[in-house]
Amino acid sequence: MHIAHFTNTYHPVTSGVVRSVSRFRQALTDLGHNVFIFAQADRDYKDQEPFVFRYPALQLPLQEYPLTIPVSNFVDTLLPSLKLNVIHAHHPALLGQVAARKAEALDIPLVFTHHTRYREYSHYAFGLPQGLAKQVIQRWIGDYMTQCQHVVVPSESIKQLLAETYGVTEGITAVPTGINVAHYQQAAAGDVRQRHGWSEEDKLLISIGRLAKEKNWHTLITAVVPVIQKHPNVRLVILGEGEERERLEALVKKLGVAQRVHLIGTVPFDDVPNYLKAADLFCFASVTETQGLVTLEAMAAGLPVVAVAATGTSDAVSDGEQGLLTPDDSEALAGAMLRVLEDEALYHKLAESAGQKAHEFDLDRQGRRLVQVYEQAIEAKKAGFHIRIDAQKPIFSLDWRQLLEIDSEEK
Repeated sequence: MHIAHFTNTYHPVTSGVVRSVSRFRQALTDLGHNVFIFAQADRDYKDQEPFVFRYPALQLPLQEYPLTIPVSNFVDTLLPSLKLNVIHAHHPALLGQVAARKAEALDIPLVFTHHTRYREYSHYAFGLPQGLAKQVIQRWIGDYMTQCQHVVVPSESIKQLLAETYGVTEGITAVPTGINVAHYQQAAAGDVRQRHGWSEEDKLLISIGRLAKEKNWHTLITAVVPVIQKHPNVRLVILGEGEERERLEALVKKLGVAQRVHLIGTVPFDDVPNYLKAADLFCFASVTETQGLVTLEAMAAGLPVVAVAATGTSDAVSDGEQGLLTPDDSEALAGAMLRVLEDEALYHKLAESAGQKAHEFDLDRQGRRLVQVYEQAIEAKKAGFHIRIDAQKPIFSLDWRQLLEIDSEEK
């Protein structure tokens, strides 16, 4: 099969979408398929893998990721010669729109992965009231899905969310991003602790994600304060970078834990398993996850989990089995951390179960499931099928005045 993935972000960007595209490409290639990547350009990065085609991009001030310019005469000329069987879009905008047009022009199926809870990112819609932005984003996503033969979601909870929001019940499949479990199990802590001056007696609580509002870092950092006060050998290690760094640095100073909370920044993909192996417990407070991929990676490394019960995370972790899930509350999160750290039997039970659960998300297994999706999409295209949405859902009759009133109430 010849498969094209269109994504606004790929290497060298570090994100969950990039990990998903990269890993599925590996799985599909291992299964004997040809996978072509169409993504943003980066002048300072040289691709290490074949068949990656770049669209021009701009790095704008105050924007973390490059802005892809969805125009390329080279790609327009190249695409028909690839004899594609399916086009897979990973964003609804920019290259996602290109993917939809190309699929229509080439008369091949379009598959879309709903990676993100887009509504929760409405604060990035500069100039629009929040209430209005959320509704417009939801309507926009719904309209995009109607151009597709199949929608992939990374978890059953997101599948349920789309059913409730849009009435989508056909042509939708949950295919979590696969993980190379052995890669995490066989990782070695190496010199991670020595590199940062952390002793072997230190208890390392680790978390991973962009330093952004929607990741709920304030709750996590606030939660770790009483844990450090009771156990001075505890450290919180956060891997990731983003626009909230300055605010979070100010927060840890204000809370008096600047010496025990470490904002490491972005680390190379290959080094992440080593950090996880060096840690003792994975902690997570995000309420906007669609799969909880970093949580699964931590589980593959044998770490028990303490996290806020939310979409994505709850799909990966069963409360009391692989970890403890709490309300979105720093006091509850702190209590769960203390419980796991202080109960050795519970700690080992959760860690063992976490490692076992991670095997359900093995990369090869998920790659085979995605191939089945493509096969279904090809048949759907032949039958003239497109994703159907329930036009009676409230999202498809926007009341602009009411939306402005909602925004005023939120403020």
